[in-house]
Amino acid sequence: MKITPPASNKTTSRKVHYVLSSHWDREWYQSFQHFRYRLVQMLDRVLDGLADGRLKGPFTLDGQAIILEDYLEVRPERRQKIRDLVKHGQLIVGPWYVMPDEFLVSGESIIRNIQYGRQIARDYGGEPSNAGFLCDLFGHNSQMPQILAGFGIRAGLVWRGLNNKDCRLIRWQGADGTELPCYRFGKHGYCGYANEVRHAGEPLKENKSKVAADIAEASEALNTYLEQECRLTPQDVPLLAFDGGDHQYWDELAYSLLLEKQRDVEDQYKITHSSLDAYLNELINYADQIDEIVEGELREPGLHRSTEDNQWLIPGTGSSRVWIKQVNAACQTSLCQWAEPLSTMAHQILGREYPQAFLDLAWKWLIKNHPHDSICGCSIDQVHEDMKFRFNQSQQISERLTLEATQAITAHIEGGLADDEIRVTVFNPLATIFDQTADLTLQLPASCPIYPAYGGVAQELIYHVYDTDGNEIPTQTLSQTFNRTKVSISDSRFPQTYKTHDVNVSLPLIIPALGYTTLTVRPGNVNEPEQLMMPNTLATSECSMSNMYFDVTIESNGSITLYDKRTKQTYRRLLTFEDSVDCGDGWSRGTAVADQVYTSTASKSSIALVEDGPFKTSFRIRTTMCVPSAFNFSDEGQYRNNDLVNLDIDSKISLRPNTDYIEIQTTINNRASDHRLRVLFPSITDAQTYLSDSPFDVIERPIALRKDNHLYREPEIETKPQQQWTAVFDNDHGLAVISDGLLESAVRDQSDRPIALTLFRSTKHTVYTDGEPNGQLIGPMVFNYWITPLKGEPSRAKLSRMGQLLSAGLKQVNLPAQYLKQDISCAEISLPPSRGLLKLKGEAVLTSLRQVQDTTELRLFNPTTKLSLVELHSDMNMKIKHAKQINNESQIIGDILVHNDREINLELAPKQIISLSLDFDIYS
Repeated sequence: MKITPPASNKTTSRKVHYVLSSHWDREWYQSFQHFRYRLVQMLDRVLDGLADGRLKGPFTLDGQAIILEDYLEVRPERRQKIRDLVKHGQLIVGPWYVMPDEFLVSGESIIRNIQYGRQIARDYGGEPSNAGFLCDLFGHNSQMPQILAGFGIRAGLVWRGLNNKDCRLIRWQGADGTELPCYRFGKHGYCGYANEVRHAGEPLKENKSKVAADIAEASEALNTYLEQECRLTPQDVPLLAFDGGDHQYWDELAYSLLLEKQRDVEDQYKITHSSLDAYLNELINYADQIDEIVEGELREPGLHRSTEDNQWLIPGTGSSRVWIKQVNAACQTSLCQWAEPLSTMAHQILGREYPQAFLDLAWKWLIKNHPHDSICGCSIDQVHEDMKFRFNQSQQISERLTLEATQAITAHIEGGLADDEIRVTVFNPLATIFDQTADLTLQLPASCPIYPAYGGVAQELIYHVYDTDGNEIPTQTLSQTFNRTKVSISDSRFPQTYKTHDVNVSLPLIIPALGYTTLTVRPGNVNEPEQLMMPNTLATSECSMSNMYFDVTIESNGSITLYDKRTKQTYRRLLTFEDSVDCGDGWSRGTAVADQVYTSTASKSSIALVEDGPFKTSFRIRTTMCVPSAFNFSDEGQYRNNDLVNLDIDSKISLRPNTDYIEIQTTINNRASDHRLRVLFPSITDAQTYLSDSPFDVIERPIALRKDNHLYREPEIETKPQQQWTAVFDNDHGLAVISDGLLESAVRDQSDRPIALTLFRSTKHTVYTDGEPNGQLIGPMVFNYWITPLKGEPSRAKLSRMGQLLSAGLKQVNLPAQYLKQDISCAEISLPPSRGLLKLKGEAVLTSLRQVQDTTELRLFNPTTKLSLVELHSDMNMKIKHAKQINNESQIIGDILVHNDREINLELAPKQIISLSLDFDIYS
């Protein structure tokens, strides 16, 4: 950006927007309740200052509306006072509910977060802030400009992830081209005014004469600060003086100095106590004069000396305290792929009440875990212990809502059952048809016949499974347990228990998109144990298996060799584990000068064929690595200990007949400290870039690190964020790894381009402590991921849908005959045995489907760099009356043409996110 020096004419006053705030991490180096105590004291002082005029206002609530909720839980008597201040613009609320990390939560979670923040501002009689406040987030994802624009937010404030230290204004172009003029904070970021003017980083002075001297010093510092802002800001553009350091109370002495300068009519600065909105509203008028342009995701590591610019990207949080990322992903999936769409289906086809209040509770419990110091896993142990309760509340609510919807639909499916039969309804959460084998648990009545196989040595349950047309479906029994206790709960009776025999099976299924299919299970005859003709097992030897796509061989060290029949490509050493030092903390991985990197290449493994059949074949690979027990932090030296412990790695790999991926579940009993464990998948030889998914996007990244990496204060690291998958490919081949709740991956700059999926980092260091134990993650952990070879450049939408299937799976309801239509309010409705809601065709990904008042809203995005032609088809019993395009606040911004009452055709621009509102007519 071209910088025009400030005019020398002293009679020209430069406008300065002074914004008072306090960056309030809800929990971090103290727990929530400890921080809340300080929050209440801070806001008490602010309200008192606003009341008696010492503070002119407004006061900005750090862009986070949750501050009001946290405060009023303790000070409910001040609710009306808060309402009055919000209404009259003296307290600035939102746009966020909480300030999250942009890479560790889903795009849908980011949108819901802002929706709740803006709604709270309106609930208190005010208008939400339209400042895109991203002050302390650890880098920025590529779609934030488009997300913010969807709320009418036209300008932002950023810091981390950018090294543009010699300018204050940039134009940020998002993945789809949406442009956001932004203010880029200076050397100390959002703490610049606090550090440079108020010297908040220095110890408090006790001597009164010294305080007086400090006032004079602060006056000079203020002049220096404003002169610097003048140099780095175009002449016509107002200046921003943002006073909002971490957890800092209103500094009355410094504020009185500011007021004094504000009254100085001879001064070259015209200072107004202002808001970020007021500043950005003026900045927007100068947007076309900003020459500095940045594009896509902003993840530049810190380049300059900290004395010049102190931004740190902090890139290691994706793999710290990995259980947080896994549980968070499960909660997001439970809401977006189950509770909301299934409740919508039950509302549309049964007329059931849509449980919006419950969903709001579940979302808020979840989003309370999304602040960047919480979801990142970089706080003290107590903070992350508290997160478990919130995750549990969210998960329990969404699971209950899903159960209510699926049971209601199951109970209303047409047709009766014999006393000894059960109905099993299986639900598909994807917007595409499910057509492959699936694993189900059939809860057979305790009266189900048992065949005394092999002369009574083994027992086998005798049952038959039938599809919607009455045809018997062959099943492969995986396991069975007897006499399991179940509970039936009625509205007007005490809970009743009953027994079932539970059998886990694999069988072929076809389920409509966003829909269900129904199976009927009947007992067999113990005297005539009939079995359908079954195809051959997928196992080809004691250590290999094969389907229509692949040959898979397990080597003696536990790695996998995979031959792709389609491309004639062989992939070797898949599922190799790598263990290296981590002497860092929740923020960043710490490396050692003399690390010892262990791999499973020469480890001993045992192999067991544990599921042997035509619909699913699985091997169990148990590998034991000997790794250092800990890292030595003593004065004698820093190195990995010579004491070795066993790291037991138990992987179950599964293959199905008609799927082009391999399923892997790895269980690890971690006994070591201070280390990082990754799993490696060597791929192809000549790729220069790779793909990873990101919130509402897919990012192409270079494999090689930057050539000038040695010049960076904070060097670039090879690991980068993903949401669920990473893929590397050339014109003819490739490999992708899809995972659930594992948010860090890399493609290593080695000859065979291995994809490195980080499973976990085990760390001791914890902020402002001598170290705490829980970051070490001692004990068992479970990880789920899939491998899929590619035939060249992959379908980005397909890989994203595979990620959704891996996370969500299928859900089923087992309904015995005696509970059919019991306590059902709309018993007159009969549903067909198989039905879907909406089917998606084209290169797009559906991220949300829910009911909003009287309409059904859905959101999807184009992950490609090309125009995508997309079709949406409704169920044959559902007519689309109207379709509207809406923004992120459900406001109509355009009409969508509906064809034949059941079809919508869309043209999605590259990387476009689109939200739609649909009105349905339901008929028989």
